[in-house]
This record gives sequence, structure tokens and C-alpha cells, in this order.
Amino acid sequence: MRFWKIAVIWSVALSYPLVLAACERTPPPPVTMVMPLPDQQPEANVLFKDNFRLGVDNWIIENEGPGSVGNLNGVLDIDMAAGCTVWFRHKLKGPLAIEYEATAVQAGGSNDRVSDLNCFWMARDPKNPNDLFARKRSGKFEDYDTLQTYYVGLGGNGNTTTRFRRYIGKQDERPLLPDHDLTDPKFMLAPNVPQQIRLVAAGKRIEFYRDGQRLFQMDDPEPYTEGWFGFRTTKSHLKIRGFRVFRIEQPEG
Repeated sequence: MRFWKIAVIWSVALSYPLVLAACERTPPPPVTMVMPLPDQQPEANVLFKDNFRLGVDNWIIENEGPGSVGNLNGVLDIDMAAGCTVWFRHKLKGPLAIEYEATAVQAGGSNDRVSDLNCFWMARDPKNPNDLFARKRSGKFEDYDTLQTYYVGLGGNGNTTTRFRRYIGKQDERPLLPDHDLTDPKFMLAPNVPQQIRLVAAGKRIEFYRDGQRLFQMDDPEPYTEGWFGFRTTKSHLKIRGFRVFRIEQPEG
């Protein structure tokens, strides 16, 4: 009898890893599932979350040169030799906040130059307001001039500038206010250091945070209240973790 009990226990122990493996292969719920957030946001506020473990089907890639975009062990890895935008394919509607962790990689790779941890949010094409992807883009920076969007270039121009712009949908016009053009080294990128990014679009209130510090704020009299989000870079190597979008309270006025 004792031998039989030992045999049963051993059989269950051997089968347990197989059960786990089978569970891991089970198709997961869509990315729109409600998930609790580390900062205790109410579950009902969560709009989207991607942990980058199930492929890149939630993303549309526009790139002008060689490189790769893929996911591995919870990381979206963007390694590009030229301009590239990686769009979240779902349209977003405010008021909302977008958060993610991002790292500029310096590890000896051909594109590891520590520059351009950039992003678009609430982006729309005035000619195709319901479908950002109706027009094909090459990944070149100039291709995005005709969008209406908010944009931050964090550590742009070889990690010498950090800038915020409100695109107005006109080719070769990317308005830049003096207060939105930062050149102090403290606002640039540090190699291999994870940074927490938070974007806000809540009515007229538009904000960009890095590691809890608000770098840019705009009280926009004609705000962009819906549109698409995209990671943007050029000749760099970025690692992204913990992408999430959640509803926030819109301020009065």
C-alpha cells in the first residue's frame, strides 16, 4: 500500500509540468480584458493592457530601413537602423492615461546609440479620421507631418533635445514652443536605465511625465480627444514593458 501511494504521488508530480505547459498554450483573452494595475487603478478603468508575451498582433509597424520588432519574455524589442513607428492598432478615446516602461539599450549593437525614445498619442489623419492606417507610410519622420497629434521626442537628435509638439496636420509644419524645447542633460536618456513614461489626454489637459516628473503640460483650447498611440524612434534600440491604457477623470472646465 505504501508503494502504491508513492507511485501515485510520483505520477502526479511528473504530470504537473505538462499541465502547466498545456495551460500556457491555451489561447489567452484579448488584450482588451480588464486587469488590475500595480498602482491600484480600479479594474473598471482599465481599457487596454499588453504584456508583450503573445506576439505583436496588437501593433502595426511602419519602418523605413532594416531592423526588427518583436517580443520576448514580456519585452517589446524595437531594434531599428532608421525611422520606425510601432502603432497600437486600437483607437483610443479620452480622457485617458497611457503608461509604459522604456529603456534605451547600449550593449554594443549596431543600433545602440541611446537616442529617440519618442511617442505619438491621440494621433489622427484629418483625411481619414476613422482609420489612421488607410494611408500607407514609409516610416520616415516627414510622413507624419500631416497628422493631428501630440508628440514627444525624448532624447532626440542624438540625445541632445527633449521636445513636445502639437502637430496641426500640415506638411513641414511641426510647431514648437520655446518652453517645450529642453536641452538640459537632466532631461535626456541614460543608457540601460528603465524609465516610467506616462501620457495624459484629459480634455484640455495634455501632459507628459517621465519617472513621476511632469516634463510637459499644455492647456489645449482645441484638444485632440481621440486617436491612436505609437512608439516612435530612429536608429536606436528600445525595450518596452508593461504597456497599459486606463480611463482617468476629466477635469472640469
